[in-house]
Amino acid sequence: MRKLVRNAKNVVPFEEKVARSRNIMLRVEQHEMFLKSKTLLLYWSMDDEVATHEFVERWYHEKCILLPCVEGDDLLLRQYRGPESMRPGPQFGIPEPVGPVYSDLDAIDMIIIPGVAFDIHNNRMGRGRGFYDRLLKSTPNAYKVGVAFSFQMFDNIPVEPFDVPMDLVVSE
Repeated sequence: MRKLVRNAKNVVPFEEKVARSRNIMLRVEQHEMFLKSKTLLLYWSMDDEVATHEFVERWYHEKCILLPCVEGDDLLLRQYRGPESMRPGPQFGIPEPVGPVYSDLDAIDMIIIPGVAFDIHNNRMGRGRGFYDRLLKSTPNAYKVGVAFSFQMFDNIPVEPFDVPMDLVVSE
C-alpha cells in the first residue's frame, strides 16, 4: 500500500499537490473544531505531503501553532514563531522550530496530521516508525484530523492495535 501511494504521489506534479492542498486546508479552516481551537499541532510538510507551510504562516499570529521535532524515536513539540525560528531537523532535514519544548499536551485542541493512507473508518497508516501513534496516545483530548490527497484514501487499510484513529479525515 505504501508503494502504491508513493507511485501515485510521484505522478502528481508538485504544483498540483500545492493547489490540492490549499483546498484541503481551506476545508479544515472552515471546520467548527478549527474555529474554536486555540492550540493546534500541525506538521511542516514535505514535498509529497499535503502542504501546510501557507496554512502555518497564515494562522500562527492568531493561534498557538505547534510543530513536531524528531528526537530519537519520539516527537517533541515546539511553538512555531515565524520562519526565522526554523532550523533543519537532525534526522530528516525537515525544518523544525527552535525554542522551549511545549509540554502542556492537554491544552492541544486539534491535531492536523499527515499519513501515507487513510480509510473510510478514519484509520491512518503512517510511514511505519510510529512517531505519531506514540504522540497521539498522549493527547487523548485533542480532535485528530488526518489530511490526505484523494489517492491516499481507501475503503480499508491494515490496522495494528497501537494505531490511533482520526476523528476526521479531510481530502480534496
